[in-house]
Amino acid sequence: MVRRKPVLLLLCLTVLAPIVLYTDRLSSFSNSISNDNFIDNVSSLSVGKEVVKLNALPQESTNAVKEPIGIIYVDNSRNSHQVSVQSRDGSAALESQEFPLRKSAEHKSRMLSATDNGSLSEKKGMIVQVVNRKIGMDDPKKSKAEEENKEVGSQQTKLNTTPAKEENKSEKHSQETTLKVDLEKLQTAPKDRNSSSTVMPDARVRQLRDQLIRAKAFLGLRAIRTNPQYFRELRLRIREVQRALGDAAKDTDLPRKANEKLKAMELTLAKGKQIQDDCAAVIKKLRAMLHSTEERLQVNRKQTMFLTQLAAKTVPKGLHCLPLRLSTEYFSLDPSQQQFPNQEKLEDPKLYHSALFSDNILAAAVVVNSTISNAKHPSNHVFHIVTDRLNYAAMRMWFLANPPGKATIQVQNIEEFTWLNASYSPILKQLGSQSTINYYFRSHHVKSDTNLKFRNPKYLSILNHLRFYLPEMFPKLNKVVFLDDDIVVQKDLTGLWTINLKGKVNGAVETCRESFHRFDRYLNFSNPLIAKNFDPHACGWAYGMNVFDLAEWRKQNITELYHSWQKLNHDRLLWKLGTLPPGLITFWNRTFPLDRSWHVLGLGYDPHVVQKEIEQAAVIHYNGNMKPWLEIGMPKYRNHWSKYINDDQVFLQDCNINL
Repeated sequence: MVRRKPVLLLLCLTVLAPIVLYTDRLSSFSNSISNDNFIDNVSSLSVGKEVVKLNALPQESTNAVKEPIGIIYVDNSRNSHQVSVQSRDGSAALESQEFPLRKSAEHKSRMLSATDNGSLSEKKGMIVQVVNRKIGMDDPKKSKAEEENKEVGSQQTKLNTTPAKEENKSEKHSQETTLKVDLEKLQTAPKDRNSSSTVMPDARVRQLRDQLIRAKAFLGLRAIRTNPQYFRELRLRIREVQRALGDAAKDTDLPRKANEKLKAMELTLAKGKQIQDDCAAVIKKLRAMLHSTEERLQVNRKQTMFLTQLAAKTVPKGLHCLPLRLSTEYFSLDPSQQQFPNQEKLEDPKLYHSALFSDNILAAAVVVNSTISNAKHPSNHVFHIVTDRLNYAAMRMWFLANPPGKATIQVQNIEEFTWLNASYSPILKQLGSQSTINYYFRSHHVKSDTNLKFRNPKYLSILNHLRFYLPEMFPKLNKVVFLDDDIVVQKDLTGLWTINLKGKVNGAVETCRESFHRFDRYLNFSNPLIAKNFDPHACGWAYGMNVFDLAEWRKQNITELYHSWQKLNHDRLLWKLGTLPPGLITFWNRTFPLDRSWHVLGLGYDPHVVQKEIEQAAVIHYNGNMKPWLEIGMPKYRNHWSKYINDDQVFLQDCNINL
């Protein structure tokens, strides 16, 4: 009996102790589940360093809590209560929470206890309560939640080393903070999805073009060519995509079946990847295609430059017809009808005198009409137009038939200036030299494509150089506004005559906002004479609308300075042909900068001129090859010019000129 008592006592302890211990842990777990801070998902449990898989829920691959994007939905499964959060990789994942348990049996018991606790309505209520509470958090609470999450993360890393008596406390703290959702991410997540799903208007067009490049690269590979069936299929797909693509620039330009062609090509290309798995061969082929494309691009650029220069030098049929028709009409007039009124105003220095040198009748008409249309006092404006012998009669006839209101017009023939001859003007002597003739008319002397623009006939015309002889042409005038024939006046220019040039000779708008309008763009700074006297980074300025103080011009003897530099450039080593380079030299340190709003350039070559600048400009300039009277002129700018042409004019109708 003495021996039986200790045995029975030990047997009782052995049976009852696990029951008591198990009951205590089960009640602790039930209390934590019934708590307000309900933890709705348990996907992994850790016992020491061992992770135990739950049989009731799928196993999460990671032990750490993934950062939610914030898209929350409720899983209405009757087996468990879950708040599913979309993970960063786009898949719906269940957030995992670590619990320090001892055995797998305990794990199962806890899950069964959690699922049997309360009705389904109570479970949904707890989930809604958790979600609503998190969404209603303000910014300070969010920051606090983020800090608590960091603290929990550090605590979870120490769970396995924490004494057993602190496990329940850590477990409770982690349950309170695991499912706190970041409100900012919850609000921005839909926006992120929308922005990522936003497609560019030419996305499919780009994809089709990319497919064509890849398909053509496959065609040149040996492995593809040795497979005749796939080779034929690929060529068929290329033709289909090319027909679907056409000249489309946007997805809306594509036909309805474009998507089908795109998918079919993608499948064909996928087959090609399986046939040709040699990346080195593909890279070699793509490099060859790139090199070939660059060569074709260079050829196309040269052709484009040549054709543009050719189109710029070509006179349209209508503009060739117009002077012939006007000349015929002029010579049919009586001598008394060939005279302009108000000739007494031509030398009045108190009036506003403008000088225009052109052989283009329509261009000159637009300059005069636009100036008068925007002038506050048209009767105070005087226009001095100088043209060549071929267009003299036609120019006079146009302004006789279309008088510019109350303004005064003078049309002169350049041959009337008998003092302007080769013995006086170095440029006239150079233009008649054999070297200049060879340069213009013998194409084999042209060594580079950049010289094409200098072979334009306008550089052979003395009209282009008359701007350097303004004081001799108008000896009784003190100030003249020079206007090119490819400009349009949009505002009253009266203010130009009242500008104080402060001792300068030339008033012009500077063009140094663009880097290529510096002195080194126009002058040869490899020549020591140029390098010694000028700054290569000096700001250039524009011809087209200039105010010239003729009194100061005469005082500083500018014409003689121009002649000296022209003589030094007899072999064209200081600058190429043109009027801007000698103008930059002649008026060096003698140019007064005008406000940019007076003169906006680029409408003859730049499609990106700011519309606001065009609207605010007093003068817009079609400098470049794309003149508004040519077919190559940019349509977006042509209306500013053509609105000053009367299409009902009988001479324009006779020559079929429609602008």
